[in-house]
Amino acid sequence: MESFFNLRAEKQEHIINAALIVFARNGYKKASIADIAEEAGIAKGMVIYYFGSKKNLYLYLAELCGKIMVEEMEKGFDKSVTDFFDKLKMITDIKIAVIKRHPAVISFLTSLYYETHMDVREEVKQFIANGVNIRGKWIFDGMDITKFKDDVDPKLLERFLVWTGEGMADNIPMDRMVDQIDECVKDYYDCLDLMKRHFYKS
Repeated sequence: MESFFNLRAEKQEHIINAALIVFARNGYKKASIADIAEEAGIAKGMVIYYFGSKKNLYLYLAELCGKIMVEEMEKGFDKSVTDFFDKLKMITDIKIAVIKRHPAVISFLTSLYYETHMDVREEVKQFIANGVNIRGKWIFDGMDITKFKDDVDPKLLERFLVWTGEGMADNIPMDRMVDQIDECVKDYYDCLDLMKRHFYKS
């Protein structure tokens, strides 16, 4: 990929965004090098020249998007916050900021969770597992568990809330995500406040 990295930063970003959009819209199987080239406005042969194969490009994008999310999280994460629900809101706020700056990144990462094609299935599973582990550390390291009722399992609750958040994102069309995200997040935070009242001690 040395030839790709030698391109101007603006051109790299343009090609990356085109590939993110095509993969997020079509999934791995249906996305083609020709579609990516057309979206990027370059020759099909150049995509192969830069990345070698569709699989190489897909896995590069997964690694790049994960890196972007981790870097943004590390910049914005406040370790002094110990409340479970406040941590979830803080993580969500950081993700929303990323969505607004890089909507194609979040669209691609969301589609990644549903990718099952045999060519990339194992790599995707490992990528997701690594993301779950990182997210768990952000939430549970330094968390104040004494606020929870005795019969509440915070890790089970966190998994449920991740599924809820994924369902929320899945219901927003990719081309309307930036426009609709604030309204959906407000509803999500209302749900968090409701759960906080229910699962915390009085």
